[in-house]
Amino acid sequence: MRIHTVETRTELDEFQRLTSRVHPRDLAVPLLESTVRPWWNGHSPHPEPIRLLVLRDSAGDVIGRTTVHTDARLDERLGQPSLLFGATDFADAAAARFLLAHLDELGSRSGRRQLFGPVSLLPNQAGGVITSGFEERGFVDSAWNPEWVPSVYEDAGFERWGESDTWVVETSAARPEVDGAPSPAEWDAAGVRLDYGAASKVDELLPELRTVLNASFAALPYFTEITAAELAAATDGLGHLIDERLLPLARDAETGELVSFILAVPDITRFVQEIEGRLGVTAGLRLLASRRRYRSEAILVIQGTHPDRQGRGILTLLSRQLQANLAQAGYRRLRSTYVGRDNPGSTAQFRRFGGRPLHGYTFYRKPTIPEDDL
Repeated sequence: MRIHTVETRTELDEFQRLTSRVHPRDLAVPLLESTVRPWWNGHSPHPEPIRLLVLRDSAGDVIGRTTVHTDARLDERLGQPSLLFGATDFADAAAARFLLAHLDELGSRSGRRQLFGPVSLLPNQAGGVITSGFEERGFVDSAWNPEWVPSVYEDAGFERWGESDTWVVETSAARPEVDGAPSPAEWDAAGVRLDYGAASKVDELLPELRTVLNASFAALPYFTEITAAELAAATDGLGHLIDERLLPLARDAETGELVSFILAVPDITRFVQEIEGRLGVTAGLRLLASRRRYRSEAILVIQGTHPDRQGRGILTLLSRQLQANLAQAGYRRLRSTYVGRDNPGSTAQFRRFGGRPLHGYTFYRKPTIPEDDL
């Protein structure tokens, strides 16, 4: 086996297609090509260089991949300089062991104090390893991997960090008589008014979302402040997918200032699996033409409340409104990206509506041994 840096478009395509080649297509979710390409060509908003690596077997086939990168912001949060790795996937355990050993070697040579990942490119963007729920398919912005993957990391000396869960809520499990849409009096009592993000005005909404998002997550140990460029890249093309009923906003009743929000989107995972992540112009037109097919399930991408308004039940009101909207619009199921097990306030929003954990979730870290000490 040999490892080398991705240099050509053909190699980039091999990097992109690995997941679809080696894992069940109805379970694993390929990376979007529109996400990976800027990592490779240097047009990503990530502030530091990103190197894409592939692992080949003796026949020359790609059997593993990863990125190697750094981020001073995350170093500050983690308390030590880290060599980050992400978009990490393997065809089998032997490939995984070889690739992880290579990362260990890079970490020792780099002067970094630990390996941390898989993060694509930061924990608050994407990445992670699932540790349970392997029979449940993955979804966009979340991870899926075979059952043997966690043990390979742990046998190699990696320790779990930031254990979490993804969640799923069946809309039929909600109790309309208890948890239906809030009344006008409830919104008034909370000092807010209900609003919605318009698909035609996503760009205007992004600065408000970024302000609340950065403030509401600032205390979390993994969170690094999202820049305007990073948020723009993460939401590129979102306006074409938005169902406005899934983007409820709470604004101050007097000033109109955004104080809380939920961002959910129709679940297009099946389409992404079908096209192997190649969501280019042609595929995008196909998606637009058939988007009604993908409005039976949804993904809760993120939610947040400004710290000054936390603890007042505003997010609960928005969650009730979202559940009512989902049911009214015919959505059967809502999945959520990972929520830390040390964040019971957020998980309570799912339990309230009959939700359950879907996948166990974790990141991994491992101290490095400086080359001089080997």
